[in-house]
Amino acid sequence: MNLSAPQQTEFAPPPEPARGRSFALAAAAHVLLFVALGLVTRWTTQPQVVSAEAELWSAVPQQAAPRLAEPEPTPPPAPPAEPVKPEPPKPAPRPAPEPQPDTRDAEIALKKQKDDEKRKALDKEKAEKQRQDKLEKEKAEKDKAEKEKKLKEQKLKEDKAREEKEREKKKAEAEKRKAEEAKEKAEAARAEALRQENLKRMQGLAGASGGENSTGTALKSSGPSASYAGRLVARIKPNITYPGDVVGNPRAEVEVRVGADGSIQSRRIVQSSGNKAWDEAVLRAIDKTEVLPRDTDGRVPPVIVLGFRPLD
Repeated sequence: MNLSAPQQTEFAPPPEPARGRSFALAAAAHVLLFVALGLVTRWTTQPQVVSAEAELWSAVPQQAAPRLAEPEPTPPPAPPAEPVKPEPPKPAPRPAPEPQPDTRDAEIALKKQKDDEKRKALDKEKAEKQRQDKLEKEKAEKDKAEKEKKLKEQKLKEDKAREEKEREKKKAEAEKRKAEEAKEKAEAARAEALRQENLKRMQGLAGASGGENSTGTALKSSGPSASYAGRLVARIKPNITYPGDVVGNPRAEVEVRVGADGSIQSRRIVQSSGNKAWDEAVLRAIDKTEVLPRDTDGRVPPVIVLGFRPLD
């Protein structure tokens, strides 16, 4: 049993209707299209005239020269038999119109010159303005620097004055405090001395050696004896060397400070005699003596005033 033929017809696509007519229409359309393109692109041979026009002009206006007139042809000589008829005068050839000068270049040059001058003026004005601005800026900076310098100097001066004032105030306070401390110490020392003196006085009243009319507070009287000053003067006077004469009998009083061993520590004139040479002679004699003798109690007073007269 052959099943191939029925199966192919069963599953095959249905045939397209009017296929040949479609192909015919398409071919006709293409033919018409080619004909139309041929008609449109057909070359036409027509004479072509190329014309060009040029205009020449210069930057500076120039006047054109007159057009050259063609010379008139010389007439042929007339035969001698016939009279020569005068020819009517021909009109002179009209001169060619002079071309108008082209002022566009001059206007352009003039405008360019004006623009250059204007630009130069603007540049000059701008430069001048920049210079003025620079000068004003420099002046402002200079004024600012001077002002800052003055303010700084004034501040330094004020700081220095304030420091000086504070230093003086501290110094015054320190001196005041020092004086108060010294005063307090002096008062304390005086009070202590008074207290000690009162204690000694209270403790030694029973052993006092003064007389009934004595007003002292010590246990016993102290000081040089009545003859001690005369003994010292007698000890020093042989050392006086005075070559001149003395008018009258002036007295020179000398304060002598003596150590515990009797050595002379210093001397000074407390009352001058009026004769400088005598005063100096007395001082030299004291220096020469060097050591003073002890008093009757075996002591040497630390300070004693001695009087010297030339005639005593």
